[in-house]
Amino acid sequence: MNALTITAGRENEQALRRFIAIAALVFIASMLVTCAMHVSMSSMHELPMPGGWMLSPTWTPMCGRTWLRAAASFVAMWIAMMTTMMLPSFAPLMWRHRETLRRAGTRRVARHSSAMAAGYVCVWTAFGIASFVLGAVFAELAMRMPAIARAVPFMGGAVVLLAGALQFSAWKVEWLACCREAVVRHVVLRDDLRASCVAGSRHGFHCARCCAGLTATLFVFGVMDLRAMTLVTVAITAERLARSHRTVARGIGGVLVMLGCAMIVHAAMLH
Repeated sequence: MNALTITAGRENEQALRRFIAIAALVFIASMLVTCAMHVSMSSMHELPMPGGWMLSPTWTPMCGRTWLRAAASFVAMWIAMMTTMMLPSFAPLMWRHRETLRRAGTRRVARHSSAMAAGYVCVWTAFGIASFVLGAVFAELAMRMPAIARAVPFMGGAVVLLAGALQFSAWKVEWLACCREAVVRHVVLRDDLRASCVAGSRHGFHCARCCAGLTATLFVFGVMDLRAMTLVTVAITAERLARSHRTVARGIGGVLVMLGCAMIVHAAMLH
């Protein structure tokens, strides 16, 4: 019995090492793709707008591109970016999901992990498509209506301020708790890949709700701004994995509230 226990422990340790190695490779690959697309986007000139801000070419079919090509480019960038940003907090949950299925005697555990990841990515991809549509519509309005363009700096500050206030809300606490809980309680412990895909999708919805404020902040500072991406990634990972997650979330909220107020004051001074 002891020999079997030792053997099982070694196999589990090897599986953990393989899981970490694969997660690290996916993270590095997505980060490199994100950086490459950032360089590509940086080569396109931004458009000066009334109000003293610059419109990113991300939201428009500039440089001879069609709308379809612009949308495809954004979605590809979005998937790579979200993989880089969410993997540090999502990977531990995937491992817990895998271990629960393994202990239950489920076969094809690796396929279940892939199905769960696919469900999660599909949800974030859908949000990415919706974000592009809304961003493109807003960019078109800003280019056609100078009054809207001049109000953008105020809007940006207000969004950051509201995102900070959201960090203190019961709504945030509820969805943060959902993201921290083991997703395995939604999984039917049988050899059903659809159950794992549904579990990943459900966690994707929970994650998107929990990250709504921080994601909105990323859009304000630039969806392809590597510094903003890094800070938001650190914030998301910290509030998900830290033991005192409520304190961390509120600390992040305090910083965002002060930053939002400063942005509004700055916009008023330039107006």
